[in-house]
Amino acid sequence: MAIAGAAAFYGLTIPRHVDARIAAIMENGDAAKGERMFWAGGCASCHAAKGAKGEAKKSLGGGLALVTPFGTFHAPNISPDKLTGIGGWTGENFANAMLYGVSPQGSHYYPAFPFTSYTRMQAVDVADLWAFLKGLPAVAHNNIPHALPLPFRLRRGLGLWKLLFLDQNPVAKIDSTDKEQVLGRYLVEGPGHCAECHTPRNLIGGADKSRWLAGAVAPEGKGRIPNITTHENGIGHWSRADVESYLEIGFTPEFDAVGGAMAAVQENMAKLPPADRQAIAAYLRSLVPVPN
Repeated sequence: MAIAGAAAFYGLTIPRHVDARIAAIMENGDAAKGERMFWAGGCASCHAAKGAKGEAKKSLGGGLALVTPFGTFHAPNISPDKLTGIGGWTGENFANAMLYGVSPQGSHYYPAFPFTSYTRMQAVDVADLWAFLKGLPAVAHNNIPHALPLPFRLRRGLGLWKLLFLDQNPVAKIDSTDKEQVLGRYLVEGPGHCAECHTPRNLIGGADKSRWLAGAVAPEGKGRIPNITTHENGIGHWSRADVESYLEIGFTPEFDAVGGAMAAVQENMAKLPPADRQAIAAYLRSLVPVPN
């Protein structure tokens, strides 16, 4: 029985990899289009130096510490540096990381890296992002190991976690004939990974999709992330124009300024084309109200 159980565990936790079709397109991305994915995905928020502004946001040496109930995670160097960053990666390596949370060495990444959202990205957008990242400055900065207690140091078990929570399907039900809502859902649920903070989690760190975007305890365990559904204790009184304006200039309808971790997110969203912010607003305003 023990041998059979071990064999089953091994089989169920084998890391998944992208197929040959996706691998084949990964070195043919468009860097100009990839910049849009860079800002939508908020790469600089975790991988640039703390407080980085302007062009410094494109120096992705890593190091941000994320203190969580599961331990402390440190954002890695994702600059093109060949020794300390991802300069030695292939496009296929990058796609495996983004879409399946798997390292070039074949081990599971922790979901502090939001691959559970990035897995919904289109392969062409991942290829474009890869092309953009390869053109950024190389930063020589050694990665800081995560500080995790047992059993969380045992990565193999994350394969079981992924069976439960790694899902490439869209979450919210929308009007699928509305192209604006479809784009907004893609940006929010995929590269924007908004649910990683705005959706509550269960005891093993999986998103509670029954309370999608209804607000949650901050990942660091201090404070709360607001409800962004149309509930009255969310953004039910906001108009689409209010949402668009907030993402562009950082002020609520009550003229409060964006603050906390959301300030960096808003700065990223301000760099997107207006049509993207309009689509995000259309999606958020289409959500059913869910209480915080």
